[in-house]
Parts: sequence; C-alpha cells; structure tokens
Amino acid sequence: MTRIDIKRVYEPATAADGLRLLVDRLWPRGLGKDEAAADRWVREIAPSPALRQWFGHDAARWDEFRRRYVAELDAMPETVGLMRRLLQEHKQVTLLYAAKDEAHNHAIVLADYLRKP
Repeated sequence: MTRIDIKRVYEPATAADGLRLLVDRLWPRGLGKDEAAADRWVREIAPSPALRQWFGHDAARWDEFRRRYVAELDAMPETVGLMRRLLQEHKQVTLLYAAKDEAHNHAIVLADYLRKP
C-alpha cells in the first residue's frame, strides 16, 4: 500500500517524501525548479481554472468545492490512471501544492480520492 502525504511545495524536501508530485496547475510563485524538488509536475490533475477561481480559497465554499473537484476527477480517467500507476510504482508519494491554506486545498481532496480503491 502506498503512503500518500501532502506538503506545501515551499517546505524543504526530505528523503521521507518519496516521489514528489507537484499537483498545481500553475507553477508556484517565486520558486525555482531546483527549490521545488518535484520529481514530476502533473498539472492536469489540478482543479480546472474555472473551479479554482470560483473557490478562491474561501473556506465557506469548501464542501461544494470538494464535490465539484471530485466530479472533475471522475471525468478525467486517463490522468487519474496516470496518478494511480505512479502510486503503484512507489511506496511513498508526496503531493505538493502551493496554497497557503493547509486545511482547505485541492491536494487534500486529491489525496482522499486517490486513497479510495
């Protein structure tokens, strides 16, 4: 079973991170590729621009955001399949995101989604 963690991309990389996957659609501001230390950038798995803009990191919209993002994930079987293959190939995967809000961000939803069979 693969362990899936989430982490802000601005936090230092550690060996315990395993495979580091950047899951944001936009590259993190002010961060170089070496600093990000992402093994792969899977931008297609991020919420659509329209959903991201609608959410606006408004915690009051969190439940509806989760529902809409899961619906988007359900509609992208190829990209979800890629993520599941990467999980099968590694014992530890860390999903990297740039949002400041550590309690309300798409990486939480994505990790929960990928943990389900």
